[in-house]
Amino acid sequence: MDEKILRRLVIRAFHVREVRFGTVNRIENGVLTISKDFLQPILDQNQLVQEIKVEVIEPGDYNREINTIMDIIPISTKVLGQLGEGITHTITGVYVMLTGADENGKQMIEFGSSEGNLKEKLFLNRAGTPSDRDIILHIDVKLLGNQIFDRKITTAAFKACNEILQRIREVLKEMDGREATESHEYFDIIRVGKPKVVIIKQIAGQGAMYDNQLFSDEPSGFSGGRSIIDMGNMPVILSPNEYRDGALRSMT
Repeated sequence: MDEKILRRLVIRAFHVREVRFGTVNRIENGVLTISKDFLQPILDQNQLVQEIKVEVIEPGDYNREINTIMDIIPISTKVLGQLGEGITHTITGVYVMLTGADENGKQMIEFGSSEGNLKEKLFLNRAGTPSDRDIILHIDVKLLGNQIFDRKITTAAFKACNEILQRIREVLKEMDGREATESHEYFDIIRVGKPKVVIIKQIAGQGAMYDNQLFSDEPSGFSGGRSIIDMGNMPVILSPNEYRDGALRSMT
């Protein structure tokens, strides 16, 4: 059989079993240490963001009140190449949960909301959600009140969250690949003479909390990406490895 390899993607996973706060950002011996020193500079440069809270939620500790869930985000970074090829480092055992409301308590929602008790609002062990064994890094953003609810408001929350995650990504980039918990190779392959298969995925692109980001600088990232709304909701073709590597970021 004639085959042509278009792209090779290597994803290296580093498992984290504990998250703690400290004076520096570090990943060592399965422990992710996060510094909160960078929170004030993020607040200083974004007038729409009034407060950011970061907390660690251990598995099973879900009996707590939260603002509406804006996103569940994996922590991944490009080490070599562009999205869909090269080398990506990712953290397992930890997912980020972004929640948000304005300073008057208005939730960051359009149709339906998910504020309330976390144990009733988050379904675990589903595609795109943490497992019941994962640690949740909870980032809650309080936004300026009395504003018109539009994309710039929700975008401010996503941007602030991304800036926090980028500090962790920079540490993840420097991890020695030989220390990875597991490593996987994926190939985009053309098989001559075989059927051509296209998977069609319909995504949202109609409002402040119904948006999708494409081709960000980092896997499942925010900076550098383009909104599907700004692209006129036109069809976009992704390779299997681009999709696998987080080229599509659902912001709903």
